Amino acid sequence: MSNLKSSATKRQWVEPPAIDLPAALRAAVGGHPLIAERLARKGITTPAAARTFLSPAHYGPASPSDLPDIDRAVARIKRAIRDRESILVWGDFDVDGQTSTALLVSALKAKGAQVSYHVPNRFSEGHGIHLPTLAEKLDGGVNLILTCDTGVAAHEAVDYARGRGVDTVITDHHALPAELPAACAVVNPRRLPAGRPLSELPGVGVAYKLIEALYGGGDSDFLLDLVALGIVADVMVQVDDTRYLLQRGLDVLRSNQRLGLRALLERAQIAPADLNERHIGFELAPRLNALGRLGDANPAVELLCTADWQRARQLANNLEGLNARRKFLSNQVYQSAMAQIENEPSLLDYAALVLSHSDWHSGVIGIVASRLVEEFARPVVLLATPDETARGSARSLAGVDITSAFGEVAPLLSRYGGHSMAAGLSMPADKVFEFRRALSAVARAMAGAGPTRPSLDIDGYLELGEISPEMTRDMERLAPFGNGNPPLTLATRNLTVAKQTGLGRRGEHLELHVEDSTGMQQRVIWWRGAGQELPAGRFDLAYTLRMNDYKGMREPLLEWADYRLISTAALQLQEEAVSLELIDHRRSMAPAEQLEVELARFPDALIWSEVDQIAGALDRLRLSPAETLIVWTAPPSAEIWSAALATVNPARLILFGKRPDADRGTRFLGRLAALVKFALNHKDGAAQIEALAAATGQRERGVQVGLQVLRALGKLQYRIGRTGEYHLMERDDPPGDDLKTLQNRLDLVLRETRAYRDYWQKMRVKG
Repeated sequence: MSNLKSSATKRQWVEPPAIDLPAALRAAVGGHPLIAERLARKGITTPAAARTFLSPAHYGPASPSDLPDIDRAVARIKRAIRDRESILVWGDFDVDGQTSTALLVSALKAKGAQVSYHVPNRFSEGHGIHLPTLAEKLDGGVNLILTCDTGVAAHEAVDYARGRGVDTVITDHHALPAELPAACAVVNPRRLPAGRPLSELPGVGVAYKLIEALYGGGDSDFLLDLVALGIVADVMVQVDDTRYLLQRGLDVLRSNQRLGLRALLERAQIAPADLNERHIGFELAPRLNALGRLGDANPAVELLCTADWQRARQLANNLEGLNARRKFLSNQVYQSAMAQIENEPSLLDYAALVLSHSDWHSGVIGIVASRLVEEFARPVVLLATPDETARGSARSLAGVDITSAFGEVAPLLSRYGGHSMAAGLSMPADKVFEFRRALSAVARAMAGAGPTRPSLDIDGYLELGEISPEMTRDMERLAPFGNGNPPLTLATRNLTVAKQTGLGRRGEHLELHVEDSTGMQQRVIWWRGAGQELPAGRFDLAYTLRMNDYKGMREPLLEWADYRLISTAALQLQEEAVSLELIDHRRSMAPAEQLEVELARFPDALIWSEVDQIAGALDRLRLSPAETLIVWTAPPSAEIWSAALATVNPARLILFGKRPDADRGTRFLGRLAALVKFALNHKDGAAQIEALAAATGQRERGVQVGLQVLRALGKLQYRIGRTGEYHLMERDDPPGDDLKTLQNRLDLVLRETRAYRDYWQKMRVKG
């Protein structure tokens, strides 16, 4: 976006508290003093405790028998294996649930069990055990249900299964209900007293301890790669056994034995030997989560279990396509949200940022909400409003329990649920303004007299001359980093900005060279720093530090966290602008011939085309990073144009901007009706609004109103699922009374799209 500044640009620095560092601890840890200081501030003050934190070889893991009901669970599963009973593993659609399911299935099969699995569909079933689906599974002859990452509140499902003579073993890590289900066993670390070594296990960690007990000391290490994935993806607190399992799991991941993960690493271009928790959090987990957010997560379990290399590569390729779609939709929501804030800055006067839009995909708004919390330092609620019901995701920050806050405004909501930092909700779409005001009042009261700016804990100060590859590798002994063990936040005093360079193909990041009073310089990266205000004068810089590959060399990378101004001065920088090469054929009289010329010059170019059939072209949902982007179809809105650029991040733009022939009411409705017929005949009536929009070259809003017109014509009926998917049903009814009103509304929406395309055809695109 343009020059919108977030309130998170400046934070309240918390200086490192003085600490009496035991000499024995300092001697045992060695290396840079900051490592021992970080450990001591975490309460790790003895050499033995330091060794167990830094190396899993020195940690003594807790026994699986510490978990309540574990013996009963193992006994029931052993009986099922012995008697050749059919075991159904019921998981969940996030990465923790996927890895839990894959772990149990592969471990039980290795023991000769008769096992199948089911991961519920986010859109048609939702979280937990869906009773109609459960009934179908039981009809197929299931003898034992084994849940993972779900089930602790599934009273109705457990009772239903019992009524049909089927036992349930629950493994879960979510909050306990007032009364546990009447299951054979409920294995959940929340039943332990606080502070026990297994208390912070994720769902996949609980599943692993169950298998560890089932194997009775046999080798279960081959499953630890799945445990590491789940721990990082579920942002679990890295303490005790959870950290130990992550450390060991990363080692197993680096050995790269599981074919599905090998294929995933290949597509993500990650060298297995260099893999760390950042790769899981930013590369692997988002790809796996794309399945659950946009479709069916069951193929993720197949990917993680398959022993067929070709099938693994095929599934990884499919995942890459979904991940590209997730990126585009996330970028679309983000660009739209930022445009709303830019057009209405008063939204930032509220203590909670509440935004809504009819075109947003509810499966990705949680991702964007997390990003906006970081940028604006307040709770964020994003709501998709495809019809009269708004469905949303919320993310919060320390000091504001968002689920409790929803409880305070519950009369405005249809439903809600979650935990202190994240929640989901639905509400009448016409209550958004009232909800924003009420939630902000609650959030302001919860924040109380706390700091008006987010805090930033400084771990220590360094001189630029101290930073070296050796010191950085030494600091990384504290890894893996994450929840409960963040990277060290370091600071250097009295710097100036010597040079600024745009980074990324469109200059969305900043590469800065900072200089100290001796003239020494250091390269610093400010991710998404473009448009942010740089310090004018001398300042203290806060940053994190890690090793990074840069132009074929391993070097320390400083990542900008914040700055604290010391003195002001006129900022004079040596600035190197990022140049975007622009080739403009928007007024070409022979676009088809000119396209052939450009493809001959740039054979690896990515073609963005919708409606028109061009060999090798992609619609908006399949865009991916590329050096050259050919824009054949004029985009239907500013948000979609911005999202496409953010997704592809091209160094070269070749513009044509043809208009789709389905840009007017009759042609558009005809094309939409054909797509609806295809969905009815080949997809059981399931339709995704963003896919229909891409196939027609329109905005999501146009498709929504178009479906309303088809319904008013008596040709169609549909319902919208909890997360925004459409379930279409054919009808042959007389036209409705609202047909004319809806036709006029559609005409208005399509005219808005044509007006934007008129503007886009003439607007100046900066090179």
